[in-house]
Amino acid sequence: MNFSAIKIFVFPVFFLMLLTTVQAQEIGLQLYSLREQMKVDVDQYHKIINQWGIKYIEGGNTYGMSDRKYKQLLDKYDLQLISVGGSFEEMRDNPQAVIEKAKFFGAKYIVTFWIPHTSGNFGEENARAAVEVFNRAGKLVKDAGLTFCYHPHGYEFQRYGQGTLFDLIMESAEHFDFEMDVFWVKMGGADPLAILKAHPEKFPLLHLKDRKRGTPGSDDGTGDVESNVVLGNGDINVAGIIREARDAGTEFLIIEDESSRSVAQIPQSVYFIQNELNR
Repeated sequence: MNFSAIKIFVFPVFFLMLLTTVQAQEIGLQLYSLREQMKVDVDQYHKIINQWGIKYIEGGNTYGMSDRKYKQLLDKYDLQLISVGGSFEEMRDNPQAVIEKAKFFGAKYIVTFWIPHTSGNFGEENARAAVEVFNRAGKLVKDAGLTFCYHPHGYEFQRYGQGTLFDLIMESAEHFDFEMDVFWVKMGGADPLAILKAHPEKFPLLHLKDRKRGTPGSDDGTGDVESNVVLGNGDINVAGIIREARDAGTEFLIIEDESSRSVAQIPQSVYFIQNELNR
């Protein structure tokens, strides 16, 4: 592979100094952003993450390596896995296995990203069943000294009573917190900044991604990944969300860029976050 094109994304020293300014909030990267690139060269793209000034990552798999081998790769590039994924089924049937994986990597968080349901038909029964699983698993995770979070995907913002199904899930959450993905909250028709202001203690993790202006919403958790744009260039008030997260003490601001332009866009988004944190 010719890596000459990659070199343009290695920032000058003065830029990296800005990116590594110490903040109460840490910038992370969801590795799904580089899912296609990891098929080409896992080692090289972990190196590039380090060159972007990112130390914290949220993972999904070990790219065919053993856990031990993958951890050696992370150590090689001074990357810390701060969150591991646990599917709904894993957290329902064998949460202890996910807890052990998180501990092995030194991760502080376990996140479930999807509640199984028939597409376009997420209702109260699905929400209550998920809460039961999440509270039960969350108690085990909490007892292990970690934090369990649920990541909404937009379908939870359908009307329910005087609010939404997400309100029902949040009000019933005894042993778990949330990782808000501001893009999917917006796609579901809700206001991510308003939710963060109303419940600042509920969101130790944020997924930051911006949405191309004019993109239609969706209530089924689907959308065009190419609508992901550089933070600050879309129709989501990402700047306001970053400032609110800073005041609320949200621990990790995790970039997730699902578009085909992610390699070019991620370092620009890092720069945007740092600028907002330094205001």
